Amino acid sequence: MFTISDKQSAVINATGNLLVLGGPGSGKTTIALFKANQIINSGILKPEQKILFLSFARATISRVEEHALSILKGCDTSALEITTYHSFFWNLLRSHGYLLIPHRIQLLPPHDASSKLSSFVSKEERETEKTRLFMEEGLLHFDLFAKNCMKLLSGSVALSKIFSNAYPIIILDEFQDTNEDEWATIAYLGKWSTLIALADPEQRIYDFRGADPARIGHFIERFHPQEFNFGIENNRSNGTDIVEFGNDLLTEKNKHKSYKDVQICCYPFSKNKLECLKMKTYIMGRLEQECNNEDWSLAILVPTNRLMMTLSDILGKQNRSMNGGTIPIIHHEVSMDVAGPTIAAILIARLLELSSQGICTISDLVNYLREHILGRRGDRSDKGISQKEQKMVKALLNYVVIGDYSRPMRAKSRQQIIDECGQIVETCNGIQYTGDVVIDWKKVRDVLSTAKTDSLNSVYKDSFYIKLLHKSSLLSNSLALLWRTNRNYAGATEAIKQALTQEHFATSSKTWNGVNVMTIHKAKGKEFDEVIIYDGPFDGQRIVVKNDLDRAKRTLRVAITRAKKRVIIFTPQKNPCPLLY
Repeated sequence: MFTISDKQSAVINATGNLLVLGGPGSGKTTIALFKANQIINSGILKPEQKILFLSFARATISRVEEHALSILKGCDTSALEITTYHSFFWNLLRSHGYLLIPHRIQLLPPHDASSKLSSFVSKEERETEKTRLFMEEGLLHFDLFAKNCMKLLSGSVALSKIFSNAYPIIILDEFQDTNEDEWATIAYLGKWSTLIALADPEQRIYDFRGADPARIGHFIERFHPQEFNFGIENNRSNGTDIVEFGNDLLTEKNKHKSYKDVQICCYPFSKNKLECLKMKTYIMGRLEQECNNEDWSLAILVPTNRLMMTLSDILGKQNRSMNGGTIPIIHHEVSMDVAGPTIAAILIARLLELSSQGICTISDLVNYLREHILGRRGDRSDKGISQKEQKMVKALLNYVVIGDYSRPMRAKSRQQIIDECGQIVETCNGIQYTGDVVIDWKKVRDVLSTAKTDSLNSVYKDSFYIKLLHKSSLLSNSLALLWRTNRNYAGATEAIKQALTQEHFATSSKTWNGVNVMTIHKAKGKEFDEVIIYDGPFDGQRIVVKNDLDRAKRTLRVAITRAKKRVIIFTPQKNPCPLLY
């Protein structure tokens, strides 16, 4: 039962622009929903007007939607629209983008963007290409949503007033993470709409995408809001020292101090990753203890995508324990938005589509393999694609365009890729498909497991990190319909692209029960009973990067405060995280 304090009651009854500050679990979102309930019940909204609630993480949106159902009782819940900043901007551009460019606007999803931007090394070059793709081809990158929304609204005062009239009150969750373009768009709508900003300046971990430490000051200067500060009130992990530990990190008060339900484990370096096996053994024990608790959740949080995939690989295999026994597979979910697995899934869908009709060719496979090679690092990679890889891809494409496979390629490594593509295509064309989507998908995926070349083997490895074929999923149902209609999987490639796009915008009420592996940034907005934070032993796996202690403090605090009951931090014994000692 949530008890409303006098300070929180003052927020509910306040009018005009508001700024509500507070740490993790302090009740900012809950009070915002109580305020929305009060506004709706007051009758001040006109017919068809809504309160707009914006946040960044889809997990947050799902949690807020569920929470709203328990708070907005006895009022019109349709008067509260809860969505992400991205979804709001996309809907606006999709409906009115014709005012910006003559082309039909199409989404440029991450898996396509990573390939199209792979040859551009500098950030400036990539930004220029994103703009060109939109202006000349109508392909809109996620990074340009807010910028073009601002351009659209500032170019039409009438349209801006229409939107502000539709949403006279806008609640801005995670306000500290807004970048310059998002802030400009919000501030423009604030000319006519009332703005309620919810913020925690110490949870600002998206500096790399433009979050500004001065953003809260910008809001105060521009809109002169009433200010409320909930401080370190804690409604998420009551009875523990988790939030206290997270807050003490910021001022280094945590050093040489013990905390209830917070444990630090220093592990010795080992080439055999013994610390990971120790972690896995601990998780097995917790699974046994919580075997009758279906709601129990644990998250392993890491600094990088690569480390996340390494840990997932360890959890997903049987391992030999130090005493000679066997540590079984731990079933877990991997939460990721990385390009490699996405493009690998599209490649498998293409093989499934064509080979189920017996028409797959080496050229088809090479063309989709090209997308994977060029795009698997993602469009935010500072390194881009190497010259060696670009030359290899170009040579492979030229070879299949000519189509004379009797003449071998000059480089043996490239010829080996062509040979393996031929074997994969021949095997896939000979598969007896059943119409059982999961079985047929795995048949194609397993053919790729025979590949010895890095280029094709990486497709197989990446494919395990996309899980869109669970029972009753959108993709599973779409592929099943294709089979019933055609007795083959014609259209599978487009089906998975649509599923991936919808997955990006989806705010379905996913539960995070069981064991989950994800990056710290991906965990923002989520909650778990227990959190394990793994600080890797090597550069590129550490929480502290380039001695940027301030950023690392905020990042680690976010990771810690995802937990409701217990936190364990693993850090190298030889070179421990400097934030802890």
